[in-house]
Amino acid sequence: MSGIPAISDHHRPLPLQGRAQWTVALLLAALMICTRGQHFASVDALPSASWAVFFLAGALLRPLWALPALLLLSSLLDFGSLAAGTIGDWCLSPAYWALAFAYTALWLGGRFYARRLHDGGWRSVPRLALALVAAASVAYLLSKGGFYFFSGRYPDAELAGFLARVPHYYPRALGTLAGYAGAGLLLAALWQRLAARQPRRAAA
Repeated sequence: MSGIPAISDHHRPLPLQGRAQWTVALLLAALMICTRGQHFASVDALPSASWAVFFLAGALLRPLWALPALLLLSSLLDFGSLAAGTIGDWCLSPAYWALAFAYTALWLGGRFYARRLHDGGWRSVPRLALALVAAASVAYLLSKGGFYFFSGRYPDAELAGFLARVPHYYPRALGTLAGYAGAGLLLAALWQRLAARQPRRAAA
């Protein structure tokens, strides 16, 4: 027993249903394209939404292929920017592939939240906060820790050096994730409420 009560489908509106799946998938892909790296479609004023995209994909999308599809998209954007000369190769080290594990952790976090913690009410807010902190912590350790220890960019990498960087980088990463994910889930909730009213109006 996990200690977390199961939630009936009646009170669990995630993930989204029907055509909304494709719409959300395209919107998440567009969000990643617009905020990741520096390329023809990026918006420099926006922080990267990649972490939130994977969390939201886990929460809102049913198909398992959404994860490898987004992993492929993120890699294409990175290597495309490198080939175009708009970014350097500092981050594209042997530790680059640790990002796949970090993004998978975020996707699993979103999936767990949607299926075990979300009930469609205000009680979901603290549960969402816990899910975001847990997923972000694992993703940070995998991505930033992997880069710090295995990229070769820090020849004298030590645990103390990595821990000293956490207060500077982790809160910003968590805040960006929470901002995008919270906004995305709020829009999804509004979408579902509007969709639920359509059959009632048609039957009236």
